[in-house]
Parts: sequence; structure tokens; C-alpha cells
Amino acid sequence: MARTESNMAPLGTLAPKFRLKDTNSNFEYSYDDLKGAKGTLVIFMCNHCPFVIHVVKEIVMIANDYRVQGLGLIAISSNDIEKYPQDAPELMTEFAFQNSVEFPYLFDETQEVAKSYDAACTPDFFLFDTNDKLVYRGQLDDSRPGNGIPLSGSDLRGAIDSVIYNRVMIEPQKPSIGCNIKWKTD
Repeated sequence: MARTESNMAPLGTLAPKFRLKDTNSNFEYSYDDLKGAKGTLVIFMCNHCPFVIHVVKEIVMIANDYRVQGLGLIAISSNDIEKYPQDAPELMTEFAFQNSVEFPYLFDETQEVAKSYDAACTPDFFLFDTNDKLVYRGQLDDSRPGNGIPLSGSDLRGAIDSVIYNRVMIEPQKPSIGCNIKWKTD
């Protein structure tokens, strides 16, 4: 299994704007439609990546714990569905249902959104504050498929707590590791 790290975009970067179709509802949403009152978490993920499958339950728990506290959550799949049909929108809907993903799971068909975020892997986490400035980009925690470390979400939860409760952000931020985004070739 390939291991690709996050690109670690510069902190303070403004959240790129977008408008994408939600595979859970069939509605189109923009970043501004979905951002939270206390901050916004954008997650690049997909259906078939073993790293995403490994962490999806913890992502759902984080969503359930923090949505009520004002965190907006947005998941985006940007993979090339011609080469990876298991990531097609109708299967995204099925994946979301099977894994209780109740927050928007958007399809980035053109891959322009992934490029604008400088996303590199799945999962890739981007946490923005109330001013839509990037304050965290990094890993969920140290758990990886097969390494025996239990999931905790500790790195991401600490960053979210920092945003919601105005605490000092954890340092250093470690990159996420996952499958590379499956880019379309020209």
C-alpha cells in the first residue's frame, strides 16, 4: 500500500472556495454553505483507501462530538473514477450510509478543489478557524493500518479543541499519511 504524506500547506492560508455536489443529499453546496460557527474541517477521503477505512469510525465520532459545538464538517472525494470506479458518486453514497457519515460527502469531479487545497492523500485534514484561515493540516493520530496503535483522533481532536476553546495550537503538526489522490492524467 502506497504511503503519501500531506503537503502541509502554509498555516494562515484562506480556505479555497468551491461549489460541489453532495452525494448524500444530491444538493450542491459551497464552502460558505457548510462552514461552522466555530471552525470548519475539510477532509479529503475516498471509499477504497485502506487508510480511510481504518479511520472512518473515528472521523464519524469526531463529527458527532464536534458538530453540536459549532464545527462544520465537509468530506470531499477527488479521485479519478474512470481508473477507480469504486470511488464513483453512487458508491460514495453507499459508503456514507454503511459508515454513518451524516455530514456532506462531496464529489470533486474536476479535481480542481483538491488542487486548490494542495491535497495529496486520503485522508488529508484541513482545519480552518472562524476567519477561514488554515490553523491545522496534519494527521488524525499516530494509528495506521497494521501498526497496532489504537485510534484516538488525538492530534486532530487537540487541534479542534484549540479552535473551539481558543487554546494554543499543538506543535509540531505531523503530516497525515495515506493513499495518494488518484489524479486524472492528461
